[in-house]
Amino acid sequence: MDFEFSDDQQQLRDAVARWVEKGYDFERRRRIEAKGGFSREAWDQLAELGLGGLYIPESDGGLGMGPVEGMVVMEELGRGIVLEPLAQSLIAGAVLAGHADQATKNEWLPRIGSGQSLVALAYQERASRYRADTPGAEASKTADGYLVTGSKSLVPAGDQADAFIVSARLGTGVALFLVERSASGVESRGYGTQDGSRAAEVVFDQARAVLIAEDGLPVLEHAIDIGIASTCAEAVGVMDRTLDITVEYMKTRKQFGVAIATFQALRHRVADMKMQLELARSMSYYASLKLNAPADERRQAIARAKVQLGASMRFVSQQAVQLHGGIGMTDEYIVSHYFRKLTQLEMTFGDSLYHLGEVSARMQDTAGVFA
Repeated sequence: MDFEFSDDQQQLRDAVARWVEKGYDFERRRRIEAKGGFSREAWDQLAELGLGGLYIPESDGGLGMGPVEGMVVMEELGRGIVLEPLAQSLIAGAVLAGHADQATKNEWLPRIGSGQSLVALAYQERASRYRADTPGAEASKTADGYLVTGSKSLVPAGDQADAFIVSARLGTGVALFLVERSASGVESRGYGTQDGSRAAEVVFDQARAVLIAEDGLPVLEHAIDIGIASTCAEAVGVMDRTLDITVEYMKTRKQFGVAIATFQALRHRVADMKMQLELARSMSYYASLKLNAPADERRQAIARAKVQLGASMRFVSQQAVQLHGGIGMTDEYIVSHYFRKLTQLEMTFGDSLYHLGEVSARMQDTAGVFA
């Protein structure tokens, strides 16, 4: 299998890397975090790079790219621990382009692609424990459309989003709807999250909704898998930069008159960090390459990737803080922010324990060393 990136993919990576380096340094990120964890100005700059339209067809105003390009972009955003939730635009673009009716596509896809509108996936609920197949929110059909009632938790930038993709029970099944935040009956309460970004609790009370997919569970599962693959790629970028920062620190921090990078025991720990990073990188590639596979194969691959990424994130972040010593725990120093980001990513779209259960549940009778 060829793991070389094409010239177009490398140019895309370089463009995002340049923006992160020059336009989203640590000081700017801290200012955005202090103001609430979301910057419309930074969001517009991401849109100017065309990133909101990665998964939107060219005919609908997007770039018409795929999972590998999404992975490349999310890695670079991870290196800068960018707060703005680009993954939500990737999810929304894919879901609407693949399943919405033409009128909804015409209205929303160009706006998502241009960055004019942020559409966030709202599927998590307080009692769901990451499960997507048992929403408490309910939808009802009326003479001129649908109404949605229920609550959703931890919606990324939910008080800044222009609309939501909402899962709700319709009859005996799960359907997906598009609900505008400005619609009557929608309330959102925003708050800062552990990594400095922003989320919200969103309440729908007989809110007018547009149907995206009546048989919505397979579509929702695919949307979540896009989010997981994006999270895995972002985590690789975060870990990559965390390792770089740690190595740089060890080269300058001295004990007994010599740089601690010369201590063999510490060099072994850095080597273990590098090993975990490369394991995570390979599984992130695996997840992205399986995004367009049949559902059973895709879901199994995504769960496996998230388990490995969870283990790698915990190891790399904890070792980085320990190798820095006391300064690694201070808010003023950059590595603590990378630690917080990795801690939150491990729980995003399902934590490691949940996905370990998914891997176990999807094992076949022949699974094992001698299969």
